Amino acid sequence: MGWEAWLTLAVAVALLASLAMRLAATDLLAITCLGVLVIAQNLTGTTLLPAPKAAVSGFGNEGLVTIALLFAVVAGLEFTGGTELATGWLLNRARTLTGAQTLLLGPVAFLSAFLNNTPIVAAMLPVVQDLSKRVGASPSHLLLPLSYMAILGGLCTLIGTSTNLLVQGLVIEQGATPLGFFAPAAIGVPATILGLIYILTCSRWLLPNRLAAVSAQEDPRRYTVEMVVTPGGALVGQTIESAGLRHLTGLYLAEIQRGDYHVKAVGPSERLLAGDTLVLVGILESVVDLQKIRGLSSPDDQTRKLTSPAWDRRLVEAVVSSRCAVLGRTIREGRFRSNYGAAVIAVARGDKRLPGKLGDVRLEVGDVLLLDASPSFLERHARSHEFYLVSDVPGGVVRRPERAWWAILILVAMVAAATLTPVSIMTAALIACIAMIGLKCCTADEARQSIDWSVLIVIGAALGIGQALDMSGAAASIARGLLGFAGGDPMLSLVAVYLATMLCTELITNNAASVLMFSIAWKAASGLGVDPLPFVMAVMIAASASFTTPFGYQTNLMVYGLGGYRMTDYLRFGLPMSLILFVTSMILIPRIWPF
Repeated sequence: MGWEAWLTLAVAVALLASLAMRLAATDLLAITCLGVLVIAQNLTGTTLLPAPKAAVSGFGNEGLVTIALLFAVVAGLEFTGGTELATGWLLNRARTLTGAQTLLLGPVAFLSAFLNNTPIVAAMLPVVQDLSKRVGASPSHLLLPLSYMAILGGLCTLIGTSTNLLVQGLVIEQGATPLGFFAPAAIGVPATILGLIYILTCSRWLLPNRLAAVSAQEDPRRYTVEMVVTPGGALVGQTIESAGLRHLTGLYLAEIQRGDYHVKAVGPSERLLAGDTLVLVGILESVVDLQKIRGLSSPDDQTRKLTSPAWDRRLVEAVVSSRCAVLGRTIREGRFRSNYGAAVIAVARGDKRLPGKLGDVRLEVGDVLLLDASPSFLERHARSHEFYLVSDVPGGVVRRPERAWWAILILVAMVAAATLTPVSIMTAALIACIAMIGLKCCTADEARQSIDWSVLIVIGAALGIGQALDMSGAAASIARGLLGFAGGDPMLSLVAVYLATMLCTELITNNAASVLMFSIAWKAASGLGVDPLPFVMAVMIAASASFTTPFGYQTNLMVYGLGGYRMTDYLRFGLPMSLILFVTSMILIPRIWPF
């Protein structure tokens, strides 16, 4: 190898090592390593390293653009509650741990096949907390299986995970025939079924009971909130248990106000009637989650009387000061909504439960109000003397449940267009993104904010480094080494490529591993004189096979703290899962895509 190949190889190894050791932010590390190669090319003028224009061409890769668009599509589902609408009716039926796992993991695997699996896991985290309470199990028995099934479900289509989209883009750049939309399903579906069986049979023994690293119950402040059972809504006629209101994390149902009659000791078999006012007490995070439940609305429909539409409002906390105009008056007497253009959702006064109706609460200095307000409220009162503090609530976007069916319809249309018509996946995602914004499922700002730019930067930089591995001859040299190790046998070479990719994805991100290993796999197939497709599929599957560490895949990292897991939990529970996927792939890939 020439010095260019050695330099490129050293940069790639440095990227792998620095990402594995978490020396800095992943996007900073990736762009720095790419910058080293660009500077070397500029100083020497060599043609064996990509010029600046070629080095950054990966940021225009079709797969990368598709991933960015899908973030925005998922934002529309998230802000309308489309995910909960699609799965909530099923999850409320769980009564045992096995039942909860079955009802949760099946839909998650299915949804992950058609949506980026990272937002799916994020949307399901509050659901898991509720499920674990309902069935009397530790969240640790549900969170890691949730991540694993999202990974396996994402292997079933080209849009299920960003890795598949990236590999598809690289195949197109090589001038080869693009893969079919359901091409990965030949491996993904059997692996998902086997993985689900493994989880249902072994998780109760291999996953210990863990407590979350940070407990929401530690928040001493308690909000009092009222919600009305919407007439004709989804909760009318349901019991407290079946409606999912029995075991709300960090929130308890204090009483039900039914006309002049108050149900003080609310049992799990109590049936909800249209117009019932539920009085709940709990922490901020749980009160925010309460707004997502379909079939509940604010008392007297206060939020619907606001002039600004739901997609232009947020949840805001405001602390009442000694100079507040409504101090000493009730919320109703002070006509808070009319005077401030904001609806009071809940009130917190230390850890006390406030008696009576929310509108009859007489405001005192230091009361914390949770408001449904427009951005103009923040601008007007951020430095106002009427409130000591006015701040945005994290994750406090006001939901628009009336748009949920539109969001689901857009998603179905996107999948249908990508599978049944000549329209490319990127084009279908672009149209879906425009439709989500146009139909107000999400705003343009929300779509932009939903995009994980660090992920896109890592992908774009890794594509440039992958191109350098190819141009410098480093990929060809590594491929020859793999072939020499495998003795020129295609099957052993396939095993070597799969295991090398799987090792990389456990140490670094799945996207970076797929890009760096693609060139090596393609060169290995060329050196053997065989069809590169089985090697491409091995890279695609193995790059997502991150089960034994929390760092290789974002969803694994998302559940790490919430489930109170340790590194040994991933190794003990994830190693058999990695073995299942490896054996399934090695049996099926050579038969479906012969050498």
